[in-house]
Amino acid sequence: MSKPLSPGRIWLARLIAMGADALQIGLFPLFMGGAAEGADAVLDAVVALLLTLICGFHLAFLPTLVAEALPGIDIFPTWTLATLYVTRKAGALPADAARR
Repeated sequence: MSKPLSPGRIWLARLIAMGADALQIGLFPLFMGGAAEGADAVLDAVVALLLTLICGFHLAFLPTLVAEALPGIDIFPTWTLATLYVTRKAGALPADAARR
C-alpha cells in the first residue's frame, strides 16, 4: 500500500530514480553485459528497495524492475517514469483544501 508522502519524500524518491537512470544511461557501455552486469542488477535491486521504503509498495515498481533486467532497457528512464507515476498525485492538495 502506498504511504502518504511529504514533499521531501517525493523529491527524495525522484532524485534516487533520476540518479539511478542517469548512472545506467551515462555508463551505458559499462552495463552492457560482462562483469558489470552484476553491478547493474544490484543497482536495480537497491533502487527498488529504496523506492519501496520511501513510497510504499506500488505495482508500478514491479514491471520496472522486470524491464530493467532485460538487455537494452537501461537506456530508457524507467525508474524515473515509474517514480513520477507513483508520486504524481501525492503532492496535490485535496479538493476541499484547494477551495479555501
